[in-house]
Amino acid sequence: MALPENPKHWRIALVGYGEVGRILAEDLRAQGVLVSACDLKVGAGDTALARHAGDFRVPIFGDHATTLEGADLVISAVTASQTVVAAQSCSLSFRKDVFFLDLNSASPGAKTVAAEMIDSAGGRFVEGAVMTSVPPYRSKVPMLLGGPHAAALEPALKALGFAPRVGDERLGVVSATKMCRSVMIKGLEAMVIESFTAARAHGVEDAVIASLHETFPGIDWEKQGSYFFQRVIEHGRRRAEEMAEAAQTVAEMGLVPLSAAGSAERDSWMADCADAGIFGRRDSANFARSPDWRTEADRIIAASKIKDTP
Repeated sequence: MALPENPKHWRIALVGYGEVGRILAEDLRAQGVLVSACDLKVGAGDTALARHAGDFRVPIFGDHATTLEGADLVISAVTASQTVVAAQSCSLSFRKDVFFLDLNSASPGAKTVAAEMIDSAGGRFVEGAVMTSVPPYRSKVPMLLGGPHAAALEPALKALGFAPRVGDERLGVVSATKMCRSVMIKGLEAMVIESFTAARAHGVEDAVIASLHETFPGIDWEKQGSYFFQRVIEHGRRRAEEMAEAAQTVAEMGLVPLSAAGSAERDSWMADCADAGIFGRRDSANFARSPDWRTEADRIIAASKIKDTP
């Protein structure tokens, strides 16, 4: 199947319409690119999802077959635990030679399984590793591409406004890079939340932060702490799944993933707290938006009767 020569004339299907999917939809539609989307929340009463899709003229469906019809490029941006499930479902409706860009935060093992499903269906699986937080960079977020079809997709993504770079033609390498990075970055988030909240409860937060400034003078720990609290409160479930995949990445090479597994549990606990309303209503304007991490730490401390089981 011959793809249109100009990538901006491609039809792009987004699998997953969460934070990342919506940002990509906005940036692609701003260029006039035709976009369709699929999300399992369609029909489940998520009015914000439907409203956003309507505002940006993105047809959104609850099934993969309808979404993928006529697509030249499929971008999978689901939660980590759904990486293989999404690939399996998409493979049932795949046209020959269509690109499948998997941006999910999954282990090399999961990416390999997903690739086998897509490639067996005649598609061209490309492993994508997003190397930092998407919102500040949007579609220009630094991205490593991996697998035997990565070099073929790279120019098209650049033409569409992405910032990709081929990392390795071997499948699993760029995901290993991202997952090992996540052990550090997402692990630091979990450690800061635990450390700062405990320090606040003991009344020693100022001394702790002063010591951190002395040891790591290049980091604004007040600002960084608030950012970490916000992101984990808002996206704790997604982070927990990513850290579970990071733990699996560590385990795949034979090392017991003590740190990664612990971070996954802390993120999951924070997500439970958010779901319980400890940080306010998710649909409120100030949810996880405090400029001072102490506000959120105080909420955790006030709710300390909740069983903490990390």
